[in-house]
Amino acid sequence: MADRDPFVLDDPVGESLRGPHAHLARRVGGAATYLPDVSTFAAVSADPDPARWADLVELLGRDAFADLFSCPVLPPADWEPVFVLEGRQMIRPEGADALSPGDEADGPVVELGADDVPEMLELVERTRPGPFWSRTPELGTYLGIRERGELVAMAGERLRPPGWTEISAVCTAPEARGRGHAARLVGALAARVEARGEGAFLHVAEANTGAIALYEKLGFVTRRTVTFRGFRTP
Repeated sequence: MADRDPFVLDDPVGESLRGPHAHLARRVGGAATYLPDVSTFAAVSADPDPARWADLVELLGRDAFADLFSCPVLPPADWEPVFVLEGRQMIRPEGADALSPGDEADGPVVELGADDVPEMLELVERTRPGPFWSRTPELGTYLGIRERGELVAMAGERLRPPGWTEISAVCTAPEARGRGHAARLVGALAARVEARGEGAFLHVAEANTGAIALYEKLGFVTRRTVTFRGFRTP
């Protein structure tokens, strides 16, 4: 059974880069980010040393995009804000009801691999579930549903703070919505996460009330509100 300390979820990017995703990280001093085309998320160390921000500039470059996601600390005042988005972090608490695999008549849930990346990128382009790049599937397992051979729905694993796995990239093609695909995929992923003794969590924009309602039906509860932020380095 993995140690499910909820406090690592206060800095999920930093904990992932220092832990299970260390092999996908680039580092300079007190700053870290993912390898190109894996993710744009970046993090800085928790200590108050202002040099950590200079380390992040060295890592990303000057006048570069710094995707700080839900970083618990803010950069210096000369970092230009690019976006601010209010959201929430949700978890499936220990002891939550077991999840049903869903009806296979609606299409089998299949594991996606390297050969599926072009289709995954096309689906992301059509549905805009959030940041997703050509190497993002290296972060974890991705599952999909096909109709008549075409990938119409997908979800996968993203951040991996110790003891936890984030479910992300939940998307369904417009012509395939209303058939329960998102619920089946999130449920299948959460079941896999919990089977290996970890906790499932996710992030959602506060304005996405439909997704929040779906996740609550699947046993997720709000752990905290978050603010997603992006900046431009000086």
